[in-house]
Amino acid sequence: MITKLRPLTIADWDAMPYGDGNRYEIIEGELCVSTSPGLTHQMVSDNLIFLIRSFLRTNPIGTVVSTPGLILSNFSGVIPDLVFFSHEQRDKIVKDDRLHGPPALVVEILSPGSTNIRRDRVAKLQLYAKHGVPEYWIIDPKIMTLERYVDQGSSLVLLETLRYEDSLSTKALPGFSCQMSEVFSQF
Repeated sequence: MITKLRPLTIADWDAMPYGDGNRYEIIEGELCVSTSPGLTHQMVSDNLIFLIRSFLRTNPIGTVVSTPGLILSNFSGVIPDLVFFSHEQRDKIVKDDRLHGPPALVVEILSPGSTNIRRDRVAKLQLYAKHGVPEYWIIDPKIMTLERYVDQGSSLVLLETLRYEDSLSTKALPGFSCQMSEVFSQF
């Protein structure tokens, strides 16, 4: 017989091991553990960070950062692959060296495995919608797509699915544009 434990909190999250090769997240009080991302995942992440940071150098409207601690409630702390927050949001959401509240954009890059994919496509989609994230991207490096979800009241709705040959732009980063082929470029 399995006994249900109490919901985990951010205090429990803070007590998780660091540097053991796992990524610990708490979603609605439940612990989610995944292993460190693979090479393809990191290359896509690095490409996107480079593209957005290059844009921000000439258009200093905010900050893009990889794998920040993002606290959305006392029962939900996650580590998205990338987030962007505007200068206007900074004072509201940056506290104690973490983000507390929804940034302008959250990006998750799918890792292999049904548990990882389900977490990003279902649990995190619902979590980000619940806490008012205005835009959420799910990137699938295996099939080279980017799904853009945008806030529509109390839910995030799929706006478009971009493929390798498409161009990406977003209201979250006014004036930003890149080719998806740049996001998925390899060695």
